[in-house]
Formats: sequence, C-alpha cells, structure tokens
Amino acid sequence: MTLLKCATHVVSDVAAAVARYARELDYVVVEQSRLTEDLAASWAAPASAGRAFAVMQPASGTPVFLRFVEGDPVPGYRPIRTTGWAATEICVQDVEIVNERMIASENFEVIGPPKPLDGFPTVKPMQVRGPDQEIVYLTEIRTDDPESGLPVPASLVDRPFILVLACPDLAATIAWTRDVLGLDVTEPVSIRYSMIQLAFGLDAGEKTPLCIVRWKGQTFLELDQYPAEVTPRAAHPGALPPGVAIVTMMHPDFARLDGHWASPPVVRDGALYSGRRTGVLKTPEGALLEIIEGEPVA
Repeated sequence: MTLLKCATHVVSDVAAAVARYARELDYVVVEQSRLTEDLAASWAAPASAGRAFAVMQPASGTPVFLRFVEGDPVPGYRPIRTTGWAATEICVQDVEIVNERMIASENFEVIGPPKPLDGFPTVKPMQVRGPDQEIVYLTEIRTDDPESGLPVPASLVDRPFILVLACPDLAATIAWTRDVLGLDVTEPVSIRYSMIQLAFGLDAGEKTPLCIVRWKGQTFLELDQYPAEVTPRAAHPGALPPGVAIVTMMHPDFARLDGHWASPPVVRDGALYSGRRTGVLKTPEGALLEIIEGEPVA
C-alpha cells in the first residue's frame, strides 16, 4: 500500500496525451471532464477552470493515477531546471522491453537508456521525455524483498510509485516533510544523477544529494537537492505550472495538518477522491501537494 494517489501533468492537448499513454504505457481512462471553478481555485489556478482533464489508471488496476490537465505552453520552460515536482517515476516489470517500445514510439524520446542506479544495483531506471516536456522515469525493481519499500509491478507498465521534488534547500524540505506531514525521511545520500548532470552541465563526477520519503516502510517521494542555478518554475498568471503541477497523496491524520492548509479540506467526488475530504498544501518550494483524508486500502 502507498499514500501516493496521483501525478497531475499539464498538457497542451488532453486527447493526445490520453492516446499516447494508452498506446505506449497501456493506461486506461477512468474519468474525463472539465475542471470546476472550485477545484481550480483550490489549486490557486482560477485560469485553469473550464479546461479539459482526464484521469488514467494503469493496466494492473492499481488505484494510483495519472491526471492530465489542459494548459497553454509556457515559453522557455525546460524540464529538470526549475524547483517543484520534477518527474514521475513508474514501475515496470521489464525495462528493456519498455525501452524497445519507447525507441519505437513517435511520442516519447529516450533521454536516459536503462542502466542500474548509482549506488542501488537492484533498481534499473530509464528516462523519457514526452511532447509536453513531461519527464517520466520507467523503473524496473529487481527485487521482491518486502523490506525494500518498493512495489512489485503487476503489469508490464504499472503505477507511479515515486514522485520527485526538486529542492533548492534540501534540509528545509526534509524538516517540513517530517514536521508537517509526519513522514519518515531517510538521511541524504549522494549519487551520480545523470538527468541533473545533463540539465545543468555538471561534470560527470559531481553527485546530487537526495533522500526518500516513506510511510510504513513504503517509499513514495524523492527529495533532490538541485544546484544553485535552479530557478522557480514560471507559469501563466492564475494557471497551473507546466510539467508535473500537482502531486496527490492520502494522509491518515488530517488533524496534524491544521494550520498548514493553503486550501482547506472539502469533500470531493470522482475516481481520484472517492467522496473523501481533500485539501491542498504547498511545499517549501511552492509546489502543490493535494491531500486526501484516510489510509489507502489494499
């Protein structure tokens, strides 16, 4: 079980995004409509009201989703260069098979071929970039050890299992995650992080400090220390930012979040919310973190 529920990507054409994630990643639409004024306002994005959206679920049927929201491209936006939610990591059964699919794709560009993660030999990710500049990690986890805190995928391409947050001050975000959310955060480790090296032109030997966030032993967030050159993410006035705009998670203790809400909880319906109270927090970077009340069910 995981607290992670959804990654929301801003795309220029929701129908096109749905088509490519269905064709290339085997995802299935479970809801589509237009954003209500109330939901857009809860994200401090009133200009996004009325825009099309779709919610998709992996072929495994696991209730962890991708949501695509229509938005206008932001001139000059470059992924892995700004603070906020940087990437969605999805677990796969066989990354080499997925890699062949991505190479043949007309929609996704392979920007990082499969290779073991520095310092984590049982984790073998690859990275792709989609037409809306979305960065997706597709990761094979070569262990079925329940103590690893990592999932065992039930379909070739399964659910999002980690969302990556780009931090200008990792220590501050670690403290906020522990103090406000009450979650377990590992001590930082430094690895050779090819995506950050390429994005910022770093030397091959330079390392990036990062840590992982867990709940009941299950990993679901990654916090990365970005170089000093990182900048805030620009957005159109009153609209959601480009890339991964929102991460949605569940939380079993709403009382500890009192006094921290950017948008107070209200009951929301739909495939993602299921009639539960949902509010919005902002991370120290200003990234939107949508919180659904309760514990996940198996």
